[in-house]
Amino acid sequence: MLYPLLAVLSGTAALIWSADRFVQGAAAMAKNMGMSVFIIGLTIVALGTSAPEIIISTSAALSGSPGLAIGNALGSNIANIGLVLGITALIAPLHIQKQTLREDIPVLIIISLVTGILLFDGTLNQRDGGILVFLLACYLYFLFRHKSKIAHTPDSETISKELEEEIEEEHLSKGQAFFYFISGLVILLASAKILVWGAQEIALAAGVDEAIIGLTLVALGTSLPELAASISSTLKGHHDLAIGNIIGSNIFNLLTVLPMPALLAPSNIPSETFTRDFSTMFLLTALLLLLPFTGKKQYITAAKGVVFLALYTGYYAVLYQSEMV
Repeated sequence: MLYPLLAVLSGTAALIWSADRFVQGAAAMAKNMGMSVFIIGLTIVALGTSAPEIIISTSAALSGSPGLAIGNALGSNIANIGLVLGITALIAPLHIQKQTLREDIPVLIIISLVTGILLFDGTLNQRDGGILVFLLACYLYFLFRHKSKIAHTPDSETISKELEEEIEEEHLSKGQAFFYFISGLVILLASAKILVWGAQEIALAAGVDEAIIGLTLVALGTSLPELAASISSTLKGHHDLAIGNIIGSNIFNLLTVLPMPALLAPSNIPSETFTRDFSTMFLLTALLLLLPFTGKKQYITAAKGVVFLALYTGYYAVLYQSEMV
């Protein structure tokens, strides 16, 4: 058990470091090529924070562990809202822009609903993966066509300014950006392989389903970049980025991470994947829309953060009880 645990810990650490390097390189390359900061934030940064989940999901599916991949996707979304947003709200109240409430969160809810419909029949097959990839194409089209048109609204200019400050903190030349991008990607792939092996061995030794390891240990590890990014943004007063990181990451988790086991290793899924795991994810996502309309409007306050953390803790208690039965 020692070596698999060390593999998970070292793999997670390398994954987080390489994901950050990968995102820095990709963002700098895009900026050097003239791409607007607003579009970089909507695509590269959001997609980059999901890079660990994407790589792990692909590696797990190819290694014959679709349950681990599915658990990672759903578990990461649960951790992003319940843990990351909950902790971040304790640091400072998070203001949510009207545009985010009107567009981004509803889009996340719609994508979550479609995901639920696909999981309801107890299978995740290539047709389901194709639907999710099609939704990804639609979402990217929405980002480039619609969001580009509103890039000069007050809300968008605020986000762009915050992104500009974040990206300018680490200005990279073209050569440095390319090196960061390639080295980050290579280490991402290697560390994911190590982490998946460790997770498989721990599941085997502990006698638990691989999906449970994906929902807990792996999901928590791959959510650490979102936690670090959100805390950093909040401490700098960039509350819009903290919220945007979570929403963007959750959307990309469903549209890029979940299709991997569907396309590469179609399989039946346990009933609790829908009734327990997806239902918890959807409840947290719905609260992300509803809570800003209660108490202090358009804010995720510390009290609301406690609600998210309580639900996250309760979910882990349910997982523990299910494994004790």
